[in-house]
Amino acid sequence: MSIILKRGTIPPTPHTEFRSKRGALALEEIHGTYGFSGAWARKLHKRSYPTEVSAPPRAGDFSLAPKPAKDGNLQPFHIETARMPYAGDPIRGRTPLLFGSNTVVSISKPAHNSPKDQFFRNGDKHELYFVQEGSGKLATEYGEIPVRHGLYLVVPKGTTYRFELVGKASLLVIESSYPIRWPAHYLNPDGQANMTAPIVETELEAPRLGPAIDRKGAYTLDVKHSGGRITRFTLGHHPFDLIGWEGALYPFGFDIKNHHAIAREIHTAPPAHQTFESGRAPHCGFSVCSFVAQMEGWHPRDIPAPYAHSNVDSDEVMFFSSASYGAREGIIAEGALTFHPGAVPHSPHGKAALHSLATRGKMNARRAVMLDTFFEPLAVTETAYRYRDKEYPLSWHRAAQGASRGN
Repeated sequence: MSIILKRGTIPPTPHTEFRSKRGALALEEIHGTYGFSGAWARKLHKRSYPTEVSAPPRAGDFSLAPKPAKDGNLQPFHIETARMPYAGDPIRGRTPLLFGSNTVVSISKPAHNSPKDQFFRNGDKHELYFVQEGSGKLATEYGEIPVRHGLYLVVPKGTTYRFELVGKASLLVIESSYPIRWPAHYLNPDGQANMTAPIVETELEAPRLGPAIDRKGAYTLDVKHSGGRITRFTLGHHPFDLIGWEGALYPFGFDIKNHHAIAREIHTAPPAHQTFESGRAPHCGFSVCSFVAQMEGWHPRDIPAPYAHSNVDSDEVMFFSSASYGAREGIIAEGALTFHPGAVPHSPHGKAALHSLATRGKMNARRAVMLDTFFEPLAVTETAYRYRDKEYPLSWHRAAQGASRGN
């Protein structure tokens, strides 16, 4: 993260005395990464440390640990998330679909909010949400971020938060052991997005910090750790008690429409669509790409549909926010998720490449989120396997047969 922000009231010099209007000594906390060597934020609590637990920790009554599918055969997957029911709250309703050593991909389709005065902290991984459906707000210790369709939400590991949504929602959730940030190659030596980057970091949506909630009581905090286990803590004070914070580590929103697509004369490869990066390419982590509406290639012989490809060092996950996606037209529905392991090539279906010729130089209407891992294989869970399109591995063959009959 290259933007240092300051919210509320905080002394200019770290680790120095500061008192609130009532004279109480404010209490400092550092929220850091990479062992004091990475991005960090300095938080100032009004009167209580975040360590003030008022009851013994106990095991949570739910788990977010992925359960691998019994069928481990290598194959492409089309996971029909539209068939998954709305259930639970934004956290308990989170359902892991794919996982690896450092990455978890889940869908959350909450039917209601978490109970009042109940909070969540992922102590296991950093999180990236994509809001497919729903509105409301993400309430965090750093402040609130309005939630709407098409918004990315980056939540650093260790952030205390809760969703307060209006009605049903559908959220894509990507977790990583590594911080999620702007790709390093988008930034100049001074840490500013360069002039050719498709993102402008000043379009991020920072949390709005309100007055500190200085309230005693019993507040439950569910903390994810150890690969998906939940431990429940009880705090004796409200966790949103900050009077101020500053730093480069904080939750923020970024609208997918603010990924400014890069078009060119011929087909544009996925790296041009990258929005976020986790870890360090090519060694670990993943890239997240935003496929937004843009002009197709205008070369007189351009084939707008993507070529068959097998990126052998990456597993590819594609979430289709819109069903308008030429290479999968008629195969996927809105909200569907495909998973293509790196060892298996994939391509457009049937006559998709031929049909795409008519779209040269025209605007498409796509909206999709893609995750490509860096040297990390993913596996499917029991739930992903249950909601798979059983015919998907043969869909290319059948589409080709149909195309042949149509000639």
